[in-house]
Amino acid sequence: MKVLSLVSIKGGVGKTASAVNLAAEATRTGARVLVWDLDPQGSTTYLLRSAHELTGDGGRGLVAAGGELAPQVRATSIPGLELLPSDVSLRYLDRYLDAAGRPRRRVGALLRPLADRYDLAVVDCPAGASLAVDSVVRASDVLLVPVVPTTLAVRTLHQLEELVASRSKRPEVLAHVSIHDRRRRLQREVVDQLLARPSTLPTVVPASSLVERMGVQRAPVAAYAPRSEAATAYRQLWEQLSSRLWG
Repeated sequence: MKVLSLVSIKGGVGKTASAVNLAAEATRTGARVLVWDLDPQGSTTYLLRSAHELTGDGGRGLVAAGGELAPQVRATSIPGLELLPSDVSLRYLDRYLDAAGRPRRRVGALLRPLADRYDLAVVDCPAGASLAVDSVVRASDVLLVPVVPTTLAVRTLHQLEELVASRSKRPEVLAHVSIHDRRRRLQREVVDQLLARPSTLPTVVPASSLVERMGVQRAPVAAYAPRSEAATAYRQLWEQLSSRLWG
């Protein structure tokens, strides 16, 4: 099982939209996919039409010694895609990980028993740099960083790259341009700078009302606008990612 994690220090960059659409594209190609929503807001959980709660002792019981992911996994309306939902208790995830011991290894240890059940795990992380993100970094094969083409967003991309570079176990860090408004000259200039980097995937996801409608449709863009520019972008993005994950 490969682990693809959506990570960003900055919020509002389209991370959840990328997680849901890329997971759906992976299932379209026949992959067995688990989406793990680690963000206490539960946006991915909402978009995949699941209840925003974990059974038992919530996030504490999930990551504690003896905790398991499998009992919390739920089916979704997308064939081949299953979900490990979010819960508001995950706002204390750093505290729970620290109490569990060896916190930077805990996410990997929880995912390992599911390795034969899925081809891909997509982890949607909360925005920021935290102990939970450190644990996800260690467990991942690829970190995907959606970047809105603004100066501050690019700055946080560099900060994340520096954080990962300081770790002994380092996944590949890839960026992709998200929510691009072609009408804005500064954004066009920043996009050119980002695409010049070998670690930036070439597909640009446009700013689109169809992506915003995910909150209404509660589905990936391809489910209700399969021929749209946004759906095509996510499809191309998955093709580029899959070649990096499996070679």
